[in-house]
Amino acid sequence: MTAAKLEGMRVLVVEDEMMVSMLIEDMLTELGCEVVGPASRLDEAMALARDAELDCAVLDVNLGGQPIFPLADLLRERGRPFAFATGYGDAGLRDVDKGSPVLQKPFREGDLARVLGELRAAVS
Repeated sequence: MTAAKLEGMRVLVVEDEMMVSMLIEDMLTELGCEVVGPASRLDEAMALARDAELDCAVLDVNLGGQPIFPLADLLRERGRPFAFATGYGDAGLRDVDKGSPVLQKPFREGDLARVLGELRAAVS
């Protein structure tokens, strides 16, 4: 997936580790995407998912011990695609979330671009 095909994509970033969040933001900017957030707490992320214009989201599965699944449910209800970012692969996902794109931490910009391309195709 080239950056031109991702240009202008609005991506909600939900990540509780500041350095990881900054890295994801930098990657998204390099890919021509617009960062929504970032959010480091579930309540912040839920508010952004309800109120902000976004095309998709990258979700850390665990926010300081709190599972991200209520946000995944909200995004699914709103028809917004998302990918999980986790060091555990899909092992920590609920059955309903199996098959969702997963970015295995640590991931590279190319991995993020590929997953964003999948998410863009899901809404096109």
